[in-house]
Amino acid sequence: MKPEDLLARIRVVLCRPSHPGNIGAVARAMKTMGLSDLWLVEPRQFPDAEADARATGAVDLLQAARVVPDLRSALADTCFALAVSARPRELGPALGGPREGVERLLGEAGHGPVAMVFGNETYGLSNVEMSECQAVASIPTNPEFSSLNLGSAAQVMCYECRMSAFAGQPPLVGGEVVYAAPAASHREIAGLLGHLEQVMTDTGFYNPAQPGRLLPKLQRLFARARLESEEINILRGLLAATQKPTGHGRKN
Repeated sequence: MKPEDLLARIRVVLCRPSHPGNIGAVARAMKTMGLSDLWLVEPRQFPDAEADARATGAVDLLQAARVVPDLRSALADTCFALAVSARPRELGPALGGPREGVERLLGEAGHGPVAMVFGNETYGLSNVEMSECQAVASIPTNPEFSSLNLGSAAQVMCYECRMSAFAGQPPLVGGEVVYAAPAASHREIAGLLGHLEQVMTDTGFYNPAQPGRLLPKLQRLFARARLESEEINILRGLLAATQKPTGHGRKN
């Protein structure tokens, strides 16, 4: 299945969100990572202008969002649900990491719709809501400051979904930058090295009688830099300029 089709099967469910701005932030986080299916369980205030403002370009996700009375309704036609929670529950699924949970989520997405479930900003998911899910992911935050905003948590999880769907190599925005200049040939690099050796000798920086390891190190530097033909021309032009008379000497 294509990565885009897998991402389209992921339903993001927000349980009892109390701040409309956070709903907008989640919509934006989803759209930047290629997710689009947003469900809201008993939102305190929605639709709302603040949600639209925080969505910043993802208002279409808010307009298409489904509002339902309980989590069971949101999960009715899904085949797997991953809860996102900061703490384990005595009778709930065992905690796992985001990457592990998302890999399982994407694996199940091949069979049908799946869901990532987030709880209320203050209280998180209830024990009953947790029991509706088959797995739990916990984002490993700093234990000294573990509070994570709902929008930020959604961004982390949606990012993991995109990385997993594209096997760790999603396409970059704008694609790869292609440079017109070809790579420098072995002959061109050798010519630069010889030119540089001559200038260093003329200026007294390099003593051919005691060469040391200077030239091999320069050769290694050029190999690591992967110079282009145009860059070779620039460097050789600079070296040639140092070999020209300045014309500032006193005339007798």
